[in-house]
Amino acid sequence: MRRLTLHIKGKVQGVGFRFFSQGVANELGLLGSVENKENGYVEIVVEGDETVLKKFLEHIKEGNEYAQVEQLVETWSEGTGKFKDFTVL
Repeated sequence: MRRLTLHIKGKVQGVGFRFFSQGVANELGLLGSVENKENGYVEIVVEGDETVLKKFLEHIKEGNEYAQVEQLVETWSEGTGKFKDFTVL
């Protein structure tokens, strides 16, 4: 199991991006969380199979119809198994 942490900047707050992320994660069977940060970024922490995480990443790069991803920083690490679902914080 792998963990992918994403810090996303752009038009990603107030446009349904967190709920879009949750929908993609649920569809792919991934666990984790997504939250708006005070600095304007959205942070996603997601765990699962690396192949599936890469599919998730491709969806996130595209965003939903209202979002505009301008910058995305990804960090890969070993999964912790602490998540029980995918939560919008």
